[in-house]
Amino acid sequence: MVTKDHQIYLPQAPVFAWHINKLMMVTSAGEIQSCAWQDVPAHLAEAGVPPILCYAPSFWRKLGIKPQPSYDLMELFAFVHPAQFCLPTLMGLAEALNFPVPKKQDFDPALALSLLEVLHENLTTLSDQKKLGQLALVMGEGGWLWTPFVLSALGHEIPQANSPQSKAAQGALAVWKNLPEWQDQAPLPPPNDASVSPIEARERLANLVGKDAENRPGQSDFASAVAAVFETPPPADIPRLLLAEAGTGIGKTLGYLAPASLWTEKNNAPVWVSTYTRNLQHQIDAELDRLYPDPAAKRQHVVIRKGRENYLCLLNYEEAVGFASVRPQDLIGLGLMARWITHSRDGDLTGGDFPSWLSDLVGYGLTLGLSDRRGECLYTGCGQYQRCFIERNIRRAYRADIVIANHALVMIQAAQGALYLDGRLTRLVFDEGHHVFEAADSAFATFLSGQEMAELRRWLKGREDNPRRLAAGLKMRMADLLDGDETLRIGLHALLKAADCLAAHGWATRIAEGRFLNISEEFLYHTGRLVYARTAKRGGQFNLEIAPANLDPTFLDLCSGLKQALFDLVTPTKNLRLSLQSYLDRQRDTLDSMTRNKIEIMCRALLHRCEMTILAWISALERIITANQPAITTESHEAPDQPTPSASDQGLFVEWLCVERQAGIDSDVGLRCHWLDPAFPFAEAVISPTTGVVITSATLTDGQDGDQSDWRYAEQRTGANFLPNIAQRARVPSPFDYQSQARIYLVNDVNRHNIVQVSQAFRKLMVAAGGGAVGLFTAIHRLKAVYAAIHSNMAQANLSLYAQHIDMLNLPTLIDIFKAEENACLLGTDAVRDGVDVPGNSLRLLIFDRVPWPRPSYLHKVRRQKFGKHLYEESHARLKVKQAFGRLIRQRSDHGVFVMLDPQFPTRLCDAFPENAVIERIGIEDAIRNTAQFLSR
Repeated sequence: MVTKDHQIYLPQAPVFAWHINKLMMVTSAGEIQSCAWQDVPAHLAEAGVPPILCYAPSFWRKLGIKPQPSYDLMELFAFVHPAQFCLPTLMGLAEALNFPVPKKQDFDPALALSLLEVLHENLTTLSDQKKLGQLALVMGEGGWLWTPFVLSALGHEIPQANSPQSKAAQGALAVWKNLPEWQDQAPLPPPNDASVSPIEARERLANLVGKDAENRPGQSDFASAVAAVFETPPPADIPRLLLAEAGTGIGKTLGYLAPASLWTEKNNAPVWVSTYTRNLQHQIDAELDRLYPDPAAKRQHVVIRKGRENYLCLLNYEEAVGFASVRPQDLIGLGLMARWITHSRDGDLTGGDFPSWLSDLVGYGLTLGLSDRRGECLYTGCGQYQRCFIERNIRRAYRADIVIANHALVMIQAAQGALYLDGRLTRLVFDEGHHVFEAADSAFATFLSGQEMAELRRWLKGREDNPRRLAAGLKMRMADLLDGDETLRIGLHALLKAADCLAAHGWATRIAEGRFLNISEEFLYHTGRLVYARTAKRGGQFNLEIAPANLDPTFLDLCSGLKQALFDLVTPTKNLRLSLQSYLDRQRDTLDSMTRNKIEIMCRALLHRCEMTILAWISALERIITANQPAITTESHEAPDQPTPSASDQGLFVEWLCVERQAGIDSDVGLRCHWLDPAFPFAEAVISPTTGVVITSATLTDGQDGDQSDWRYAEQRTGANFLPNIAQRARVPSPFDYQSQARIYLVNDVNRHNIVQVSQAFRKLMVAAGGGAVGLFTAIHRLKAVYAAIHSNMAQANLSLYAQHIDMLNLPTLIDIFKAEENACLLGTDAVRDGVDVPGNSLRLLIFDRVPWPRPSYLHKVRRQKFGKHLYEESHARLKVKQAFGRLIRQRSDHGVFVMLDPQFPTRLCDAFPENAVIERIGIEDAIRNTAQFLSR
């Protein structure tokens, strides 16, 4: 068919819309009728054409069959409105398109046709319609069903089947060519050293919130307290540290942004704001619209910084486009990504303007998989270097006033000395400060494992399994440097030869068959056998872990051999780094800025990614060898089934041998090493080098009896007790009236081990609340069991039930859908607790399946001895309960019920709740009745 007008081109296809247990359809003849899910295959077969759907992955999952071709409205929306937020539902689509719809029509299939008309109209108004038509043609070659529709809307001819396309159309995916290039700029001048007074902080806050804002005295008090960190530091080189707890509802974000933004204006120096979750990063960014209402001005002053693995790599995208000639099915996904790349603010794939549901539509490999997740960046050797989203973002952050980062990135950057470029002053604000301990635990740990060694080998030697693919290793990165320097060529050759000692691609298959290429793989093979031998009675979903004690002399000899091989690797690594530095020093005046920058990057990468990593592995091996020396001379080397955990090296570190598992399947094996107290390296590497740090949270203290013991817990978890000066403290209580706004029910007659009783309790409570419920679980298998038991009953009650790990939607999308549906229910684990921020009636009931005690891992057992046994465990559980309860009441108009289904909930953990909250120990039937009555007010 050929058309030159703007009539909608679409075959007569059935349209399906659904909500909970209701399914409606528009037949090919235009008749609207209800439909049973089991009848859908027959209707599809009768129609003989693909259906029109909104978010096809959800439809096919509900139907329980393999995904089939369909006209997915979300694909069309992503093409017409790239880089724009939209919930993947009909109501979400209507809202994004400013199409008014009564709520009762949220599953009306006729609405889908109305929205299709809106998208058609929007297509006709887009600029550069020639390029859009070319892109649609390319996607059509991959089987995109919307291609005729798009072409007709744009007034293009619809080609006949198998007609050859022009070279211009084939180049439509090469959108990187149209991206602007960044340019280096002159260094910034030295910063000032001016203070921000408490009065100034209050005044800035008043300007930010505006005259008509709700009166929040606590927020002003909080801003005044935070201003202490933005005063001129004392002459001694000692940082100021403020531990500030701001209860829910205080508005702590604007509270610390007020003095922070004023300080950066006065001093021309950056403030880094760090969060634990990506969600909060973007909430803070949104709050800064108050300070910078002009988007262009805001872009100059505010930058969101994440790790490289969060951003699209243009070289990866270019490579994927190149392979599309042999993988035409990728053309649809690449076309939608091309549209997003053209309109993205900063190439952020995780929480920015990238629609999270797009990865469900076109697959991980063509979306999130296009980031630099293996550290394979070629830097200045990459043809996309000066268009690179990551490099542009790094340079913007260097010149920004406020940088919104995450805990892991800040800790790694600080440890590498990259936060304080050119000696510029900075201040750090850690929001979600209750997560600093676990973030430091991850950031400063090391793992001598198969995956880690194979990744390092790949970074050094390139992809040995397929050298033609991206990641050709150091030789490619240094290619333009090697021609002029024999020392560098010799040094690189020595390093690559020494890297042969590392585990290589395919190591897991080899050791499973009892084969190994080198001493590293031999170490992994025997480590796995040893762990399994000592954990023969265990199993299940969790990792297998043993103490590195009473080790056999043969295994210790193997550890010594691996240690020597790693020494032989770290030496040429250091030599090459020093040779590069020497080359830079000799040729600095003759090298262009790009080459100088490349050498400096290579030196830092060799030091931090390679040299320091290998040294950490060597140290871990040395400690377990030393700790086991007495075992060599004993007559028996048989280890007990349950070894007593111990720490070595003056108690600073904890090592253990493990087999990592995912969903009950072995994924990695090796030697783990963590700091016994990760707050120590956090204090040394992050807090000490700066001049002022704020660590804040609504749950910074754990709520245990006594103000002093409460603050001691916060100081212990944040590293404050390792600093020479005493941390300042500030606490601003929540303004909410919990006595009237909340109820807490500790259920005493549900057997937590009886999943039938637990499931029925969840179902009845959620129905009593009329939805608006989040169920939190301490284990994924319990979540899945409860979901399986109640999902059909919830549908009969006309309540949507979503579940992490089951719906297979990415978590941000899942939470967005839950928030948008006032009466939906959501089951999840810790990630849901940390990610949910739902003011209003959409969250009015929160249910815990049981006390969230820490899992008794090997590391936990060691730290339990260090930090006070049961007090340490109770602090852990109390904090999680406190954090969860804090999600329930977010504003003065909220009302909510918190239910704990564990009869073994200790009374001493009730300190996790606000003092004036109503707490009752009652039976489940009373809890159900009371929940319904309280929420019906």
